[in-house]
Amino acid sequence: MSNQLKHLAATAILCQVLYTLPLLGGQSDTQPAGGATNTASRKAELAAADRETGRLKELGRYAEAARVCEKAVALSSALFGSDDPNTALHLNNLAVLYRHMGQYAEAEPLYLRSLKIREAKLGKDHPDVAQSLSNLGSLYNSMDEYAKAEPLFLRSLKIREARLGKDHPDVAQSLSNLGALYNSMDEYAKAEPLFLRSLKIVEVSFGKDHPDVARN
Repeated sequence: MSNQLKHLAATAILCQVLYTLPLLGGQSDTQPAGGATNTASRKAELAAADRETGRLKELGRYAEAARVCEKAVALSSALFGSDDPNTALHLNNLAVLYRHMGQYAEAEPLYLRSLKIREAKLGKDHPDVAQSLSNLGSLYNSMDEYAKAEPLFLRSLKIREARLGKDHPDVAQSLSNLGALYNSMDEYAKAEPLFLRSLKIVEVSFGKDHPDVARN
């Protein structure tokens, strides 16, 4: 294995989660005034929980962030429904925190539930579905369950190439994740071209002086 490939493998983008806070909306404008006030209050509470979750995550205080995110999941379910894409996003965010803490058994069902909601509500080839597939694949890679991870990474890559274009940065993430998987499996001949293609996309998208390129 070349020194270049070792360095690329060490800096692979494993589960580069799009930790995007949801856009709150979609409620009826015809509900009673009291109900509208209550809904607005819960939306504000949810937004505050999202901000606090993000702040604690950035500080590496994952256990605290998870407790706040659990509250956000409950609020989202009450506001939008348990099978709404907003709730799927919060389930994904909670799973991310459990994965950071190495609590894979807790993360897996949350990722699976988020994926199921997104497939049902957004369609099986939606970019958010690709994100869920990527995150779940990265979880299985961390668990050394390579046979489960590979088809998820491949499907995520296929969706992103078709929906976003073959030179999109999210495609670079999928290529890097798949390369990292093959590297873990000691299949270096498969890993190297994926890492190199990922690096090329990042260079073209952000410039050769971008920090992501420097890390690679």
